[in-house]
This record gives sequence, structure tokens and C-alpha cells, in this order.
Amino acid sequence: MPKKDRGPGRDIGFVARSGLCAGCGTCAALCPQSAISDQLSAISMEIDRQRGIYLPRINETTCDACGICVRVCPGHAVDFSALNEAAFGRQPQDTLLGNYLGCYTGHAADADIRYNSSSGGMASALLIYALEKGIIEGALVTRMNPEKPLEPQPFIARTREEILSATGSKYCPVPSNIALAEILKTKKGEKFAVVGLPCHMHGLRKAELASKKLRERVALRVGIFCSNTNTFPMTEYILGKHGIKPKQVTKLDYRGSGWPGKMSIQVENKALKQIDYEDYIKYHQFGFFTTRRCTLCCDMTAELADISLGDAWFLKDRKDDPGTSAVIVRSAAGRNLLDKALIGKAISIQSVPYPLALNPGDKRANLAAKVSLNRLAGKATPEYGEKMQQPRLVAYPYYLIVYFNLWVSSKKLPRGLVGVLLQVERTVGHLLRQALKT
Repeated sequence: MPKKDRGPGRDIGFVARSGLCAGCGTCAALCPQSAISDQLSAISMEIDRQRGIYLPRINETTCDACGICVRVCPGHAVDFSALNEAAFGRQPQDTLLGNYLGCYTGHAADADIRYNSSSGGMASALLIYALEKGIIEGALVTRMNPEKPLEPQPFIARTREEILSATGSKYCPVPSNIALAEILKTKKGEKFAVVGLPCHMHGLRKAELASKKLRERVALRVGIFCSNTNTFPMTEYILGKHGIKPKQVTKLDYRGSGWPGKMSIQVENKALKQIDYEDYIKYHQFGFFTTRRCTLCCDMTAELADISLGDAWFLKDRKDDPGTSAVIVRSAAGRNLLDKALIGKAISIQSVPYPLALNPGDKRANLAAKVSLNRLAGKATPEYGEKMQQPRLVAYPYYLIVYFNLWVSSKKLPRGLVGVLLQVERTVGHLLRQALKT
């Protein structure tokens, strides 16, 4: 971390120290020094082992306090009104879902892609179609690093095989937008897709406002639904529950092998170990192993993307479902790709009415409760430039539980209580969560 602040107000040092950093990597990619040389970049994204997340590290020698990193940072501020105008030329007709042209369920036509993905394989199918039809020259995606299997690796995929190597959810911190630096170094006229979570889309849209070059090269933004991101200690905790040491792991896939999927772990020369989705995703709930900044996000469905994708959990009967995606088309670019991929038989889709498709309101509708609790605790909160809705009263006790669980799972000593708390809170927390949705 830098020894002193660079400039007035909220700078990257403040964002990191105050717990507002989303770990998206936009600041590092847009640093003007990195355009000259990777070695000269004033910002790098590094894992903070104590917090289990990515944070920006500032090189005091090369930083000239230009302020661009703060301009593109979505951690401390996201002006949804301005960004919606820039992206779509209008304000959302739906305050909870954002701008959209249609809602669907669907899946990849290729059975192997569908089976090996988290939920239907729509992202992989659309990217492969766009690549093979020349709509894009590459896609910013993330795979697990072959050299460091517990760490993610954002990169520009330029082949079908590379896109497929990034298939599946990543239940760990991912600084995807660091790879925007690679897009900025490509030839004029080349077009790319960018895949990311809501925070990555926020950073991307802010970066596009700051960089005409980036704006010219990004042809498609694919957003992935996100309730919250897990810290690296969650993976370590799950491995420990199964008697596996992190250094023993040679390959890890968080999801795949059908729906709802399994975590697949290769340990040195031993047989592949698989953990059922339900046996580990429970730690993803109720605030365990997440970050305070994630709880303050108000966007579950990647509102600023051209097309948003996620698991179609709302479907009633999924016993024999090999994987189905929820799809929200938001822009003409998203509509154009979906229509062409459908005609080209790369995907299969079915229109669904919005009320049946999603319940995206939790994060935005109850934002005021989370902000109030944080301010009472003297914590910094992000600025969204819009009036917050009046939350349900039940949101306050629910998020008190979330923040307590967040604290417990962030400290090594009390982390042993996670299993006990989970058993106690699954009933109480479930009832509170259902009350939030009604």
C-alpha cells in the first residue's frame, strides 16, 4: 500500500485501505504508465494474503498522480444514471433490473459445452459463435492459472479451445479487467468481447468513458450474475474440510460436470476428487467468506452489460436439467448476437416474462439498510448517485448476521465456528431471506 495519499479526496490508496476496492483490476489496466511498459506501470493487482482478496499496489516511483485510476475505479463510486445514458442512451425502465430488451432461458446447442459449463453454457456458445463468425477477434475471459491452480488468470482468448478453457464459474476473487491492458495494445480495427461480473462491467464502462481507444475495441460486454464474490480462504476452508492442503492441488474447477455441478480437484498423482455443489456452495451464503464491498454492491444482474447471463434458478423442476441459463438482452449489440447465434443454431432459447425470470431486487432494494449499518460502524461506503429505496425492516437483522459471519470467516481464530454457525443460521437466515423477497 502507498505510504501517503496521492491527491485530494478518494484516491486508490484510500479505496484500498477503506475496504471499498472491488478488486476488478481496472485501475491497473488504465494506468497510463502501463501503456509505455508493463515494468513501468504504477499499479499492480496483488493478493493480500491477510484479507484473501486482490488489492492495488502503487509504485510510488512511477506514479505521477494523474488521477485516471480513481476516475475508472468502480469501488468508490458508480454513477448508474450517467453510465446508463452513455451505454444505452436512456434511463432504465425497471429500477431493479436495469435496461433490458428481453428475458429468456437458454443453453448451448453443443451438448458437451452445456454439460461442462456452470449453467447452460450460453457464454461459451455465444463467444465461440462471435469468434468464428468474425464479429470479434478475441474475448477477455478468465481461467484458473495452470501454474498456480488456486489463482485465476484473466486473458484474451483468440481460439475456440482457449474460450473453452475458461468455462465455468470462479468462486474466488478475479481481477478480470487487468486484461483490458492487452486490448488497449491491439491493432486498430480489432474487436473484442469482455466477460465479467457486475463490478467488472462497472469498471469497464467507466474506463470506456476515459479511453476512446478502449471504446473503439470493445464490441460486446457479457455480464455474469453475481450475488457476491468469495475470498480465497473459502477455497482453502473447503479443501481443509476434505483433508487437502492448497499446495497439493494441481488443478481445480469450481463447477461443471452437469448441473448443478461439482467442484473437481486434482491432487498431485491421486485420483480426481469431486465435491457436490451443494456441499460447498453453502459457504457462499449468508456472508461467509465474502467482502464488505461485495455486500455494498447494488447490482446482481450486471445491468451495464450488453447481455447478462446467469443460472436459471427460478425454474421450478430441474431434476433432469443438464444446465439452463437465464439471459437478459440489454442492448442492440446483445440482441444482434443472440439473434444470429439462434439462427446459426449455436444456442437454443425460450422467451420468459420478466416477473418469472428473476428476483434481482435484493441487492438494490435493501442497499439503504447495508449502507446505514456500515455508516453506523464508521465505515466508508460507495457513492451511486441515486436515491436509495426504503428497505424492509427485516433487512437490518439479516445483514447484521451477514456482517457477523463475514467477520468470523475473515479471521483465522474464529473461523472454526463457521460450520456451527452455518447449521444454526440456515433456518433463521433462510426465513429472513424469504422475508426479504416477499
